[in-house]
Amino acid sequence: MDIASVIRRRLNELGTDQRDLAVAAGVTESYISQLLTKKKTPPAPDRTDIYDKIAKVLRLPSKELSKLADAQRREELKRKILDPPRPLFQDFRHLILRKCPAAKRKQITNIFEREPFGEFERFITQKLLDVAKRVAKAELEDEKWIHRVAGVSKRSYGETRVSILEFLDTDVFHVSVENCISFLDPLIESWDIEFESFGMEIVLNRRLTRPHVKKLEFREAEPQRSPEIEPGLREFLEDVKLSAGITDEETAVLKSLTFNGKRPSSLYYYRELQNLRDPLNFLPLTIEERQEMEKREPVMRRNRRER
Repeated sequence: MDIASVIRRRLNELGTDQRDLAVAAGVTESYISQLLTKKKTPPAPDRTDIYDKIAKVLRLPSKELSKLADAQRREELKRKILDPPRPLFQDFRHLILRKCPAAKRKQITNIFEREPFGEFERFITQKLLDVAKRVAKAELEDEKWIHRVAGVSKRSYGETRVSILEFLDTDVFHVSVENCISFLDPLIESWDIEFESFGMEIVLNRRLTRPHVKKLEFREAEPQRSPEIEPGLREFLEDVKLSAGITDEETAVLKSLTFNGKRPSSLYYYRELQNLRDPLNFLPLTIEERQEMEKREPVMRRNRRER
């Protein structure tokens, strides 16, 4: 049984209509209708919160809906990978070229036209999508941010939320005109690339994200060896009495300490741990710093769950 059938059946059992479901999920009724008629592919469970919201209204386990969506997406992916990549539609290419430096526009256009949707065009497109998706995923639960995006793109809150959900679910081969107009265009101010290093600088709309400049660099580097753990730290961590209740964050701080040739004992690390836990050793946060931490905490919790 597919996800559309499960939702329709449950709506009938509860006497709930699509409009109520759309309101609860924070999307448009049209979007729900297209999901139920299979005109739209259900979004990826790891990129959206829609299944939790729908499951709550339908009184179903959210994992059940997520599993059905995942299975349906895998079947559709099998069909898609049999189709060869197609060139980007002209509107999307024009958007990308319009936002690159005028001095390089002719050169980049020639590269694009020499090999339609070749490696270089796919590379540029993928990097722009990656940066925009990271912003969208981090801010998806912030209603004020979605309202700001809606204001910039001149759409309703529900329409904007739908477009973001669809944008998170797209890829370089299936990005649509709708994705460009509703999200990518207002979010990305400009981009530039260094041809020798393939390093990119992407400037984002200041009204929609902080920080607004992203730099992507590609450079040769020697592989780094994992630092050896100090004998005293190893002894400290193995002693359950000394290291009782130590967190991953505290362990990481102790591992980062350097001593210029000295070899600290397990007792040193015990005392250092107590220093970390003593609030008297740290200055209090300002109101601005506390507000910033409170704003970032939901994103940090979500990232920890994803890991």
